[in-house]
Amino acid sequence: MEFNIPTNITLLRIALIPLLTVVFYLPWAYSNVACTVIYIIAGITDWLDGYLARKMKMETPFGAFLDPVADKLMVAMVLVLIVQQQASPALAIPAAIIIGREITIASLREWMAEVGKRAYVQVSMLAKWKTTAQMLSIGFLLYRDDIGGIPINTLGYILLYLASILTLWSMINYLRAAISAIAEE
Repeated sequence: MEFNIPTNITLLRIALIPLLTVVFYLPWAYSNVACTVIYIIAGITDWLDGYLARKMKMETPFGAFLDPVADKLMVAMVLVLIVQQQASPALAIPAAIIIGREITIASLREWMAEVGKRAYVQVSMLAKWKTTAQMLSIGFLLYRDDIGGIPINTLGYILLYLASILTLWSMINYLRAAISAIAEE
């Protein structure tokens, strides 16, 4: 296992999770702003670690494993915090769909790798759109406050529902690809 700059940046993203959690619960008027900033920093590290790994030719199997784990940990933890804060089925259902899909697809990818069919479940463009909607929705739901009359929390809900629809769609596509790969045998 090699610890290089990109891997250390990924580990920083994981370390930001407990920090965001502590700040989330601080009895401070601007904790939502601070959490949003921490979340944005985590998003930048997600882009930066991959960019540096490719640019500096520092890609490692451990880094390739750790990056999606860090992403899933951040998404799951923040969704749990948001659902706890704004407790409602309208938020809990799409959050459960997103978290459930992440666990399902991570497990599917691991299994497909074990049977030598990992290429069948590579990240798709649909999954990238899902991730974009998901990340924006989480940022908006963390921030919550209106900006210039724009209902940020409502936009967060809308994007979360869009993300959950894209989540189900991409999961179905991955499962179909896996089933067809297995059927080929």
